[in-house]
Amino acid sequence: MASIHKIGIGTAQFGGNYGISNSKGQTSDVEVGEILNTAKAHGIRYIDTAAVYGNAELVLGKQDLKEFRVVSKFLPPIKKETIGSLLNQSLKTLNLDNIYGYLAHRPLSLLENKLYWQEMKDLKAEGLIRKIGYSLNNPLELDMLLKKKYFPDLVQVPFNYFDNRFENRLIELKEIGCEIHTRSTFLQGLFFMNPDKLGVFFDEIKPHIHNLQEQNQLLPEALLNHVLNNINIDHVILGVENNIQLLRNINSLNFSTRLEPRQFNFPDRIIMPMYWPK
Repeated sequence: MASIHKIGIGTAQFGGNYGISNSKGQTSDVEVGEILNTAKAHGIRYIDTAAVYGNAELVLGKQDLKEFRVVSKFLPPIKKETIGSLLNQSLKTLNLDNIYGYLAHRPLSLLENKLYWQEMKDLKAEGLIRKIGYSLNNPLELDMLLKKKYFPDLVQVPFNYFDNRFENRLIELKEIGCEIHTRSTFLQGLFFMNPDKLGVFFDEIKPHIHNLQEQNQLLPEALLNHVLNNINIDHVILGVENNIQLLRNINSLNFSTRLEPRQFNFPDRIIMPMYWPK
């Protein structure tokens, strides 16, 4: 059985109406408090957020985060901003003195301005950040960064039953001592939607979603365990809209449901939500 300690809480829903299957809008402050209390009660200690997630950092800053390891992300600085000023703003908003991880939300920006990576290392040396790294979208980005010897303490990558583009790279990252977090376990809930009601954009993937739903009565449990049971993944970041969803994810660990290993080769536009129609 996978360890509950591998689960982390994603917070995009805390700051806005996020997710293709989200029909209820932004999670309320009260619900956020219940989610975090449930997380603490079950030993879940990681929170993933970002300055670009609407007002998610502000919502989190109203909660007691002392028992959590918070990871946030930043977009490239503009005008007179620096990585340090962006970090200080996030720390102030989150009501924290330091942060566990700080990641470049646009990883290739680190190659466009070499001062960014050095500034991140300096902030780490000051004790404001424990681990630095980047949030990746595809393996090519990782190749480019490692080639320039930007060796991360922590990365976040997409990983799910349909998307195993980083499968072989996980081993390489572990060999250099990198902590690996994954996202998109449920593809924003796409796995659970009625394929017949999806637009033509998703025609290529509709039959596969239909087959998964037909063959797996415990599909959420199977999808989650598929990722949690990967020995090279340290933490799986799950976006939850409410406390009931989190409790169901926690209960998933009581099931040994497994999906048949398969190799898919969907184009990026299908498995990367950033390309989906808005």
